[in-house]
Amino acid sequence: MSSPTTYRPEIQGLRAVAVLLVASYHVWFGRVSGGVDVFLLLTGFLITGSLLRAVERDGRVKPVAFLARLARRLFPAAAVVLLAVLLMGWLLLPGNRLYAIASQTVASGLYFENWALAADTVDYLARDDPQSPLQHFWSLSIQGQFYLVWLAVIALAALAAKALKATPAATVLAACAVVFAGSLAYSVVTTAERQQWAYFDTGARLWEFALGGMLAILLPLLHFPARVRVVLGWAGLAALLTCGALLEVSTMFPGWIALWPTGAAVLVIVAGRTGSRWGADRLLTLQAMRTVGDHSYALYLWHWPVLVAYLYIAGRSTATLLGGLLVLALSFGLAWLTKRYVEDLAAGEPRRRGRRWSVAVAAAFLVPVVATAGAAQAQLAERQERMEAEIAAALEDGDAYPGAAVLDDPALAAALPADMPVVPPLETVEQDVPEPYKGEDDCDGARRLCVFGDPEGAQTIALVGASRVAHYFPAFEAAAVEHGWRLLVLSKSSCQFTSEPGVEEPDHEPDPECAAYNEWALGQLEEVRPDLVVTLADRAHTDDERAYPGFADQWRVLDGWGVPVLALRDLPRFADPVPECVARNGADACVFDPAPSHDRVDPTGDLEDVPANVSFADLTEYVCPGGECPATIGNILVYRDTSHLTDTYAATLAPVVERTVLEATGW
Repeated sequence: MSSPTTYRPEIQGLRAVAVLLVASYHVWFGRVSGGVDVFLLLTGFLITGSLLRAVERDGRVKPVAFLARLARRLFPAAAVVLLAVLLMGWLLLPGNRLYAIASQTVASGLYFENWALAADTVDYLARDDPQSPLQHFWSLSIQGQFYLVWLAVIALAALAAKALKATPAATVLAACAVVFAGSLAYSVVTTAERQQWAYFDTGARLWEFALGGMLAILLPLLHFPARVRVVLGWAGLAALLTCGALLEVSTMFPGWIALWPTGAAVLVIVAGRTGSRWGADRLLTLQAMRTVGDHSYALYLWHWPVLVAYLYIAGRSTATLLGGLLVLALSFGLAWLTKRYVEDLAAGEPRRRGRRWSVAVAAAFLVPVVATAGAAQAQLAERQERMEAEIAAALEDGDAYPGAAVLDDPALAAALPADMPVVPPLETVEQDVPEPYKGEDDCDGARRLCVFGDPEGAQTIALVGASRVAHYFPAFEAAAVEHGWRLLVLSKSSCQFTSEPGVEEPDHEPDPECAAYNEWALGQLEEVRPDLVVTLADRAHTDDERAYPGFADQWRVLDGWGVPVLALRDLPRFADPVPECVARNGADACVFDPAPSHDRVDPTGDLEDVPANVSFADLTEYVCPGGECPATIGNILVYRDTSHLTDTYAATLAPVVERTVLEATGW
């Protein structure tokens, strides 16, 4: 029992299928194909085989030599793409993306981009950010972490083989099986509880590498008749090609369902070279497929940033048929150039492929790029601090930056200077968020009472719900300070204050994590018994607006405790980020229609058995006056993304919020 050593051209064909699936689904369908899972399995298959052969030959692994070879092979092409994305961000994309691109260049170059994206999936600040041209580096980061983990796994297996007087293949197989079982179990549980996090979690993906490792060891023992292998090959290829079409990969993976694409790849590899004119390997070993497979790494690196650039230039969310073909053609051209003039040249002549050459080449490419991105990140952070000071000084001029005040004061609107720069600046608008969601005291999802306003105030107001309640925080805080109210914040992003969390989301899937948070929040409200709970009355989606019975269920619980509720109608949500439109077209050209995100008739009127403790309020007129939603009001940018108010504009709603609270409570 050992790992195969012969060259298998059908694997290059399988690489080609995987990368073409990834690119095609990204370009034309805006969804995930399962092709990345094939790459993870192939990585486990090839790396396990390579390390096992080293152990069988030398009795141990040589980590420095192994990592140096990998770095020489992987770093140069990655560094070229990272540098190209940095330049693209500087020269093409709007200024509000620069900091994120610099930050993710560092994360990608140091192979922790998957953890950065995992944090973004639960981060109030990043949920509605435009797609990063580097987010596809998440899988490469997981592979980089796998190499380190697998060195330790194989080294321990080699020691176990000596101690137990067993063959290295047997102990490596056992180690792979343990990792497979443990990681798959963890993946199933984590995917069920926190799917968005699990998607980028290395621990939830290790089983895919381990499955490839077990296949590498067991493959020499698997002997099937040619006719059976023909069936296996086509069955595997068909399963792989249909995976992305039949499954919503981005919301279901990487739990047990990821056995679909990885199992499909296993069938293709087991089928191998059938020798039959009807075998799937005849397709996979065509020269064209092998050429694409040879360029699959560089093609994967290039296709996503090229697509992001195309979509930005074209002003589209998905590519047209011709536009997509252009993206693929340009990506393959860049991949061919990268393979020939970067990867192949970095490999060097055989006599020069020592550890020193490998480390020197890898460092020469990657270190300058990461250092440049880090310096740019630091410079942008310093610039942001200067801009925040400038904004604070500018806002002191209430006549120049009145925000929502112009909607209640025609004279102020008439006197508004038209040549003032918009605040907050586009470069920093993504960080223009409420105070409770910044720094070490971040209250987003924190299971503690976050207290603002007057801690000893006679009246207590609680802001309860998701981020689209929390974005009103500066207005409520200003009113609380003015009147001596105690202000509590109980908020978790994408977690509505409802008895059926998740039902109101697009996928309609229950959200156990949100349910647990709401249970905790209700316990706090029962104990505190605030004088007013402020929450959302309904949900505005991109294509409609709906009221949900689960919201009213929570209001009835509060009614039983004698707690009044102020239910705010949700604000319109737009398909594209408002700052992107301003960067491209200027503020005056960016006026949005609240429909279809907002219905002409408030849907809360359809709710049944609304308790008497509930007062409704609609602040939409202060965001979309006259039925139109301008990008700026009173020289202040209204939205920081597709659905959240900028903190700067929300602060100007303080007089409106004050009136609304006083009318609802009679204080």
